[in-house]
Formats: sequence, structure tokens, C-alpha cells
Amino acid sequence: MTKTSFKGNKSFLPSKICVVCKKEMTWRKSWAKNWESVKYCSDACRAKKL
Repeated sequence: MTKTSFKGNKSFLPSKICVVCKKEMTWRKSWAKNWESVKYCSDACRAKKL
């Protein structure tokens, strides 16, 4: 995917499912460098991991 494909429509962004709460999380610019290792949607879910 190229950066030019994002036109303000989140449906074009990649997404994942949080391993704790099972909610869909959409790619964020802050996750760009480690998107492959993102597993949790929030710090709260990271704290609940088993």
C-alpha cells in the first residue's frame, strides 16, 4: 500500500483485531514503524493480557 492511496477514508487503511477485546483497530501513523508487532488496541488491553 502506498501513502498516496489514503484520501481520508479509513476503509483503505489496514486493520487488525485486538487479541484481548477482539475489537478492530485501524492503522495509525504512530504505529507505522512497528505495525507488524501491534497486538493490543490500548494500554488497558495490554494490561489485561494473560
